[in-house]
Amino acid sequence: MSSGDSDFTLMSRLLLPEIKTALQSFTSSPNKFRVLRTVPTSPIISPVPKTLYVLDSSFNPPTKAHLQIATSAILHDHGASPRRLLLLLATQNADKAPKPASFEHRLAMMTIFAEDLRTHLAQKGRLKEGEAVAVDVGVTTEPYFNDKAAAIDDSRAYDPPPEQVHLTGFDTLVRLLNPKYYPPEHTLTPLEPFLGRHRVRVTYRTGADWGEREEQGKYLRDLKEGRREHEGGKKEWADRFELVEGRADGEEVVSSTRVRDAIKRGDKEALRGLVTDRVREWIMQEELYTEPE
Repeated sequence: MSSGDSDFTLMSRLLLPEIKTALQSFTSSPNKFRVLRTVPTSPIISPVPKTLYVLDSSFNPPTKAHLQIATSAILHDHGASPRRLLLLLATQNADKAPKPASFEHRLAMMTIFAEDLRTHLAQKGRLKEGEAVAVDVGVTTEPYFNDKAAAIDDSRAYDPPPEQVHLTGFDTLVRLLNPKYYPPEHTLTPLEPFLGRHRVRVTYRTGADWGEREEQGKYLRDLKEGRREHEGGKKEWADRFELVEGRADGEEVVSSTRVRDAIKRGDKEALRGLVTDRVREWIMQEELYTEPE
């Protein structure tokens, strides 16, 4: 075993128990949001942000698609500095055994992914001079965007509360603007506090399920031109959304499902194209996703 392998094994033995303790503390508390880890830990590199990018996912596991979404936002979004990234995991079903990877393992992979992301950004060399973006790993009990944003603000983890920029795919945008998720009136009115303060950066999705790029753009134009007002959608909300490019034509489709399928096939070469190096090492070392789902 090389010294690098030894260091990685030692880290895993320390990381999982620490995360398990922190997660148990959160789930037994009345809190709706908490930051469990920060990468790096130095407060000098982690000032209170003016812009908080929120990447909310199941991270089962973190993939290179997550890497692309986060990198694009940090390098190209116009948010005010200091800026920070929050990797957010919802645990509203923490009383049930999560599958196929436990919350503890997902949070561990999110922490490792945060390290890989910072390395990736450093290699890109395109951050503003003197800027080093910290990455938080957090958990929430809230299932919906507007409630998650409010829980983050109310937690005072970031004081004063920064502008949040939620990083999503087009499929998530469709759910966000679907009135059925906002009982009992089933209108979009509950989104007013969220879209009054925060933004959403939406990545175009490819595939027959979501239509062509023009059709996805029309979804927001309908909002801007008032065709959602009967549902409580305000025209000015359209300015709080930005549609950005995702993977280029011909690039490999990356998803957590494809990662899990590659592991079951024992296809290590495919795995290299789907996840970052250290996340891949963790998955292999911990023998994750090998059991039937």
